[in-house]
Amino acid sequence: MPQQPPVRSTGSLPPRPDASMSLLTNVMDHALDDGYAEATARRAEKGAGLPRPLRAKLGLAAGLVLAAFVVTLGAAQARMSAPVVAKEREELIGRIDAETRTADGLATDVERLRTEVGERQREALRDHGGDQGDLVELLSGATEVTGPGVKLVVDDAKETNQGGDGPRDSDGFADTGRVRDRDMQRVVNGLWESGAEAIAINGQRLTALSAIRAAGDAILVDNKPLVPPYTVLAVGDGKKLSTAFQDSADGQYLHALQENFGIRTGISDQNALRLPAAPSLIVRTAEPTTAGPGKGDGQGTADTGKGTS
Repeated sequence: MPQQPPVRSTGSLPPRPDASMSLLTNVMDHALDDGYAEATARRAEKGAGLPRPLRAKLGLAAGLVLAAFVVTLGAAQARMSAPVVAKEREELIGRIDAETRTADGLATDVERLRTEVGERQREALRDHGGDQGDLVELLSGATEVTGPGVKLVVDDAKETNQGGDGPRDSDGFADTGRVRDRDMQRVVNGLWESGAEAIAINGQRLTALSAIRAAGDAILVDNKPLVPPYTVLAVGDGKKLSTAFQDSADGQYLHALQENFGIRTGISDQNALRLPAAPSLIVRTAEPTTAGPGKGDGQGTADTGKGTS
């Protein structure tokens, strides 16, 4: 059997089995990139002389210094503007006080002039009223009145009805439990007709020329607003006046408002009432153009007719 010739050694190592996968081998042998390693080494060298807690404290201190600077700057600006604001405030207060004093002075002048006008009107009534001067003053509301009478209180229903149908909705109002100007007109006219000599509503004296009107939900007497409950004081023969009013058509009307819409009412006899004089009067006089039988004598008289519109 022939023998194989021996293999001669050439002096070089045999190739690696993975020689054809050099790129993959390099990645496996060098898992950490050299650049990242160098950067990590540099950061370690720089921070070696300064511990991390100290760096955090220095950062916090810098933040506090910055915040203190901002607060100090704001306080300084506020301190600089404070005198200006205080001066403007003082000037505004001074203007308000001055205007208030002016308004108070004008109100005092108005009251003085109103009193003076009232006195002159009363003098005119006494001078031209003749034998009927006292009666003219009484009917025109020029003097206060004391005596027996009745006290009538009219108030809205406790729970007013919103909406609903009924005769009180015909004028566009939906609240059927609210006292209206026409209700008070009927009450006052009913008291006049029943024998009242003088009437006041919530301290507002009525005269022959007084008007009861409405402005929204408010009731006005001579352009002065009233608030419920409406207290009507009428001087006259108390029991007779009370009975006559409740039996009248206007008294029955008020009773119907109570029964149908819950409007609260109450009437009582009073032994002593005091009604103030009217705050302002309008004195009207007339003189006949010709004299003759049945004509006036030319003496001026005040308008003393009763009734409230």
